[in-house]
Amino acid sequence: MVGAGLSGAVIGRELADRGHEVTVVDSRAHTGGNCHTERDAETGVMVHVYGPHIFHTDDEEVWNYVNAYETFLPYKNRVKTTSNGQVYSLPVNLHTINQFFGKTMRPDEARAFIVEQQADTSIEDPQTFEEQALRFVGKDLYEAFFKGYTIKQWGCHPSELPASILKRLPVRFNYDDNYFFHKFQGMPENGYTAMIDRILDHPAITVKLGTSFASDMAREYDHVFYSGPLDGYFNYSIGRLGYRTLDFERFSYAGDYQGCAVMNYADEDVPYTRITEHKHFAPWESHDKSVCYREFSRFAEADDIPYYPIRQVREKALLGKYVELAEQTRGVTFVGRLGTYRYLDMDVTIREALDAARGFLACRADNRPVPAFFQKPL
Repeated sequence: MVGAGLSGAVIGRELADRGHEVTVVDSRAHTGGNCHTERDAETGVMVHVYGPHIFHTDDEEVWNYVNAYETFLPYKNRVKTTSNGQVYSLPVNLHTINQFFGKTMRPDEARAFIVEQQADTSIEDPQTFEEQALRFVGKDLYEAFFKGYTIKQWGCHPSELPASILKRLPVRFNYDDNYFFHKFQGMPENGYTAMIDRILDHPAITVKLGTSFASDMAREYDHVFYSGPLDGYFNYSIGRLGYRTLDFERFSYAGDYQGCAVMNYADEDVPYTRITEHKHFAPWESHDKSVCYREFSRFAEADDIPYYPIRQVREKALLGKYVELAEQTRGVTFVGRLGTYRYLDMDVTIREALDAARGFLACRADNRPVPAFFQKPL
């Protein structure tokens, strides 16, 4: 298993439970990948070192799986945003609409108001992020809550981004400010790293941290599951896939800095996209001091941690070439966010890892070749 994050840990444990000897290598000095959490020595706050991770899913098997290794306590993600000097609730909901327009509309009145006075109904088939937002919320809400934040997050104008990024109608006509719709939502009581360490705690699993993978290592094993960057496996031989990365400006505060876990900053002239206050991700704990991150988004350079695959026209063309190379490579299966160059939530990562392990076992049982991808990147 190349990578001691969710993909490597889950696949490794599934195979170890079925009699395989498993080695997990990771170039970092800790397990957990970007989900890594650790206690801050000064404040006692559980810090999401690579940015906040909030677990939410409708997949009951995945929910039961993570709870078998760690107690998940109730947590609802309630995001706020600062726009033009005022604080609003996200996603855009009835409270946001009434506050923004200075009204006291009921749901049916607000829906009619948006459709008749705000939404650009001349856009019948939105092709870009901007068109999608203008079609469903109108110019005022788009410019207040979506435009500036999106430019900072993606480094380009929303008219250059596909409509699919704005996946669903970005407005609610009720007072529900729960950011996610999923049935199961929570946070691990002792952090994600504690959960992943328990998944890896098996006599047939050997974990080697601070160990970079080299392709010639594959010869020592029957099969390799690779959760690193797909292009990195081939030494970027035909170019680098594009990613956005994040920079965090960490600071402490003697008290409660912002009163919520996530505060977005929608104005384009504010250089950071949001501030996260980590003690609020564990509301069952009490801390006098606080740890916060200012979050900045930019294009990932060669030595940066890749976060968000860009997947525009250029990247998809290059991805297709790497997929061809991967499918010609025997003895390696590419998994996870980096291995398949797709943005994946944690629950989907675990689901795909479970499916990959089961697929591998089925291939071995039937004496069939193990594919390079159980989930196609394109």
